[in-house]
This record gives sequence, C-alpha cells and structure tokens, in this order.
Amino acid sequence: MTTDLTKSEREALKAIYRFTRDGSEAHTGALAERLGLSPGTVTTLVKRLADRGLVDHRPYQGVTFTEKGRRAAIDAIRRHRIVERFLADMLGYAWNEADELAVAFEHELPDEVTRRLYVALHRPATCPHGFPIPQPEDDELPDTPELYDLEPGDVAVVAVSGSTDAEILSFLGNLGVVPGVEVTVLEKHPFDGPLVVEIDGKTRTIGERVARQVYVTRTIRRSAARREDNGDRRTATPEPAD
Repeated sequence: MTTDLTKSEREALKAIYRFTRDGSEAHTGALAERLGLSPGTVTTLVKRLADRGLVDHRPYQGVTFTEKGRRAAIDAIRRHRIVERFLADMLGYAWNEADELAVAFEHELPDEVTRRLYVALHRPATCPHGFPIPQPEDDELPDTPELYDLEPGDVAVVAVSGSTDAEILSFLGNLGVVPGVEVTVLEKHPFDGPLVVEIDGKTRTIGERVARQVYVTRTIRRSAARREDNGDRRTATPEPAD
C-alpha cells in the first residue's frame, strides 16, 4: 500500500479510477475538468504518478493504471468513504456535506486512524451515498452503473445522485429516488426516451438526462429474472397425461 501520497495525488488517482474502470484511458483534459486544475498542472501530476510506478502515461494518448496504482486508487476511495461515513454517522452531516468535508482532511489521517474509524463505525458496508466501501484486499469495486444503463426487468438499489443541482435533487426526492431504495425498471422507451420504473409499489417516469445522474447497484439482471420466470412457468406447467 502506498501511504505517502499527497492530497493532489490521491485525488488524481480517484479521478483516474472513475475514468478507467470500464477499460478506457483517462485523458488529461477530462482529468483537468474533473479536478478543477489546468491541463499543464494535471500533466505534471500524472508524470509524478508515473515516476512512482502508479500509472502508465503515453504522450498525446491516455493514462492507465499499473497494478500498484489501481490498488492505491481503491485504497484512496476506501479512505474517503470511511471518512464520509464518520462525518454522517457520528457528526450528523448530510451525505452531500460529508462528501465535500471528507476531502478537506481525509488525506491527513494516518492509515491506523482510518482503520480504527472503520472499526468504531461497526465496519459499515457502504458510504452515506450507498456506494460500497472496498476491503483492503479488494482490487476492484463493484459496478455502480447509471440508472439509465438498466434494461426492463433489471432491479437495482439506488446508491446516489451524481447531481448537485438542487432542483434535480428535489425532483428525485419527490419521486422517492433516494439512496437505499429499490428500483425495478418496467419500460425503457427508444431513442433516448424516458424510463418507467417502480419504486415502493408506485410507477414513476424518469427522463434520460435525469436517469443518467442516478447511480445504482444492480441486484437482478433482466436475463436472470427471465430464467427465474421461465423456471416458474416450467414448474407450473402440468405434465401430459399418460
């Protein structure tokens, strides 16, 4: 585990992980926008990470992780989510406040303090947003797709809204789309049309733009649901008479 990373290096690792978890490369322009830094500053930062053996960077192309870098990124995400949980559970901050405040001091905590916080919080499974807290030995995080990526028949648990827009958050809250709630996709209209979902027994319609700002943890895939339904039908079908 890499323990002497700076705040900017850890934040860069977390951003690179988000851009590369699907096998893509992270580009300095996208990283600069995500981190709120100039492209030149990000290029220097990426070079430092490459010199430490955490990333591979090819000029004018993209950034990818080494194995050591991926583990360091997941450790940084784990640290962030534990601190968020502490701020929410022990100090009473709302989940969006906990996210912002955690960045301010999580990087100053020794690893031992982070471990003790985790134990004191009774080893929580998720951060306040509903995202899973990885274990130290994990080399990957569970997939948390956008709600709009789901298909009819899929069932998922809402992790968090990726939006900070107060109107969108209020709209989602009125629909019942909040962290921890279960969502079943009933319909997905073509050509970037809206999703029709079921939440707490109520049918709701969510447009594509908003549905792309909600992250979920899928619990049932459409194919699995179909296999289960087919199995039920086979069980219910009477045997032919002799």
